[in-house]
Amino acid sequence: MMDIAPRQPHRPLIWPDFVLDLQEFLAQIPDEIYIVGGAVRDALLHRPLHDIDLATPHNAIKTARKIANHFNGNFFPLDSERDVGRVLLDLPDGRLVLDIARFRGETLLDDLTDRDFTLNALAVNIKSDLSLLIDPLNGEADIRNKLLRRCSDHALADDPIRALRAVRQSNQLGMRIEASTLLDLRHAIAELGSVSPERIRDEWFKLLSLPRPSAALRVVDRLGLLAVIMPGVMPLQTASDLTFPEYDMLQHTLAVVDYLTSIFNVVSYRRTDQTAASFGLGMLAIQLDQFRTHLITHLDFQWPNERPHTALMILAAMLHESGSVEGDSGNEERSASAAGVQADALRLSAAEKERLMTVIRNHQLPFSLLDTTPLSLYQFWKKLGIAGVDVCLFYLANYLANHGANLNQNDWLAVVDRVRILLDAWYVKHEQVVSPPALIDGSVLMKTFQLKPGPIIGEILERVRVAQVIGDVHTTDEAIRFVEKYLTPDLKFS
Repeated sequence: MMDIAPRQPHRPLIWPDFVLDLQEFLAQIPDEIYIVGGAVRDALLHRPLHDIDLATPHNAIKTARKIANHFNGNFFPLDSERDVGRVLLDLPDGRLVLDIARFRGETLLDDLTDRDFTLNALAVNIKSDLSLLIDPLNGEADIRNKLLRRCSDHALADDPIRALRAVRQSNQLGMRIEASTLLDLRHAIAELGSVSPERIRDEWFKLLSLPRPSAALRVVDRLGLLAVIMPGVMPLQTASDLTFPEYDMLQHTLAVVDYLTSIFNVVSYRRTDQTAASFGLGMLAIQLDQFRTHLITHLDFQWPNERPHTALMILAAMLHESGSVEGDSGNEERSASAAGVQADALRLSAAEKERLMTVIRNHQLPFSLLDTTPLSLYQFWKKLGIAGVDVCLFYLANYLANHGANLNQNDWLAVVDRVRILLDAWYVKHEQVVSPPALIDGSVLMKTFQLKPGPIIGEILERVRVAQVIGDVHTTDEAIRFVEKYLTPDLKFS
């Protein structure tokens, strides 16, 4: 018989201060309430907590609303039928997501045995001793043995999305998938079609957000999951015949993923001396350091439902060759279109789709710049806007992937310097180069030169902006004279 008696774990459970505050507040609630799942696992592993799941026999939504009111959080009823509520709390350490759900079954034991993997079938009574662990399926032993094991022989069949979650969590926590679980995982893949695209998308983005996603992507592909999640994308692993041209291209794709991840690390506050130990990454750390705060803010952006922007960029790396055909000069456009199809299948937002396609379509644009004059910089940023930052980072990763161990130091320094100049224009010289302040507007043009509304107004204003960028126009009077000179040969008064 499974034992749900609380006991001391082999190592202490580490809880953030908020859990103590929550414990104090919940003491007034008469119902049983338990911390369950990943939060307990992470407390045992001494990992930071960003999500906490609570389970209770009843009144989950009602309790969630009380928690939100007490801690000045935002409340959302996630599932009224199943009695699931969510609370979003902005704490000094960042945002915390708190989900409160009614037991999956009649008892706590029913709830825990109905979960995915034993390492997530853990609980702590939040109204009692927070140091004691409830572990009926021996999840703690599996954690110590670095083993990811299903809770039951029907756990993956019950919810096929757990197949993808198994790959992510085994990679994230450095665990191997137990043999029976792996067998069930392979069977569950065929049933992923029954899972909503939104759930697949959300689990997929969590995997792409891993510290080293390329390792997980190899497993995903080896298991046949990639073909289900992104049908039509060429497998990352090909036949053993290395003469296949696709092999080099796909190894390149994984190399881009690796280098892009390394660039994220170089930029981040988590950077160490080892992070940028190579010449290529070391030069990036030095040259881009002046934009570090800006780049961190850029990469920390989240799309709807808290999908990380870095995951979208990893997806771009996976798809940037998806439409490539040898000898086809329109590869970038073909790949961008193919990426758009994948974005629709994953139910990405229109803005995510547009960013994804823009990055793929223009990922070689920094290379094709003939010069870095103010006019060229202006045209680059006018075409790309904020997506140009992604293009710059992607270009660097792609260049490193193309050259690898054969990286020429002088050539690389020139590449990095070009990106530095582009980013300097965006972050430092924005008003001079990217978006000069308007000296005149359309109403002034129409009044001064008796023009009618139409495309010519926008054309003239654009010419004035270009004149500002290259230094021919500095004041409103100079702008008026510039327009007068431009219009004089064909000016027709109405």
